[in-house]
Amino acid sequence: MLLLVAQLNYSWFRWKGVLLSAYFAMLLVAGLMAAPLHVQPATAAPGDIHKIKHIIIIMQENRSFDTYFGTYPGADGIPRTGGSFSVCVPDPQRGGCVQPFHNGADLNGGGPHGATDAAADVDGGKMDGFIAAQKRGGKNHCRNPFDPRCGGGTQPDVMGYHDAREIPNYWQYAQNFVLQDRMFEPNASWSLPEHLFMVSGWSARCASSDPMSCVNELQSPQRLNARGGGAQPDYAWTDLTYLLHKNHISWAYYLAQGTQPDCADDKMFCAPQPQNRKVPQIWNPLPWFDTVKQDGELGNVEDISSFYAAAKAGTLPAVSWVVPDGAVSEHPPGLVSAGQSYVTGIIDAAMKSPDWNSTAIFLAWDDWGGFYDHVAPPQVDQNGYGLRVPGLLISPYARRGYIDHQTLSFAAYLKFIEDDFLNAARIDPRTDGRPDRRPDVRENATQLGNLLSEFDFNQMPRAPMLLPVNPTPGPASN
Repeated sequence: MLLLVAQLNYSWFRWKGVLLSAYFAMLLVAGLMAAPLHVQPATAAPGDIHKIKHIIIIMQENRSFDTYFGTYPGADGIPRTGGSFSVCVPDPQRGGCVQPFHNGADLNGGGPHGATDAAADVDGGKMDGFIAAQKRGGKNHCRNPFDPRCGGGTQPDVMGYHDAREIPNYWQYAQNFVLQDRMFEPNASWSLPEHLFMVSGWSARCASSDPMSCVNELQSPQRLNARGGGAQPDYAWTDLTYLLHKNHISWAYYLAQGTQPDCADDKMFCAPQPQNRKVPQIWNPLPWFDTVKQDGELGNVEDISSFYAAAKAGTLPAVSWVVPDGAVSEHPPGLVSAGQSYVTGIIDAAMKSPDWNSTAIFLAWDDWGGFYDHVAPPQVDQNGYGLRVPGLLISPYARRGYIDHQTLSFAAYLKFIEDDFLNAARIDPRTDGRPDRRPDVRENATQLGNLLSEFDFNQMPRAPMLLPVNPTPGPASN
């Protein structure tokens, strides 16, 4: 199925960079506030995982769990007492505090989301710094702190939530498949580190093409290497595609070409930058990896049109990553409706594919985007996790209407891929043939849940649930 998505011409996107030390401060305080949940046992035998022959990871942008599913029945959503919200976040500019409110606006502002912003939002586990951070992030650009690019509306929209009225398809996927209510971004920061963790289990900066020259870098991994000048980052550590290539497992990274936010470290807003499959950037980091270049697989980074063609032909690779451009990313000020339409088209294409009966689709958002969430991130290791983001599993073998309360992060995707296609081999410098200095093997974290528990491989493959790309609003949440 071919999906044509109108490219919206927006002129402001943003992210804010900061020093790594502030991030570690957030980790220390957040770790004291959030105890790990017990991992739920898998309901299927390990061998059943091999019924999945196509894994599709759709990575959208900048939404917290509470802003999309905070009022979803049965989920760990916005706290209530007696039917009313029991949380109220201080508003330092106007005084008092603001409770979560339904936000029907299609265009949202969000807040800054670098490491210091995460620390401020989490505030030692009190989860009450979101409004102050949003106003700090916009004050140097906006005369009115409620300018759409700074928040929009009459209230700070980081406290706003959406429900089936704005995102009916996302709620239908949750109702009919699996919703993950403890999916945390890999570390408390912005897009590039999260995409690096998504494909490699680490975010680092390298001085040379030697993997042992790479050191932990959670905020600014795009920093130039030691050769300086106009050099591009050199990502020398091992990514998942190295193991896939070594084991003759097909993969593709499908990119919607257009624009992306690409700001300097100290800016929240900037003009959109071109996004091209041949040009490595923050949502397209694989061309910076030495393994991808050495394995001759730069061509595996393809235009999104190739995804639709492969789905229609029944030739999807074993592993697909699907990444948007700015207009359909849901990254403020990208419209919520445009992102939902784009994602629905991708899922519809996969469901119409001859490959549907052997497919698992994982949908997530790369970071919280400054939006309110009430759950303090757990301290897993020296790198995170960061704040909660929405997560969904859509598959003919997915448990119906199941809410997974396991602690998860993007390493769960790596683990599932490795268990399915690589006989549980990990991106592990002790065993993968490419030593690097990563502090741990994230797939083996004791707190990390197992996505296998979200499947029922004893059921007959479920028929596709095709949804309209331009849906009518659903009902209000209670």
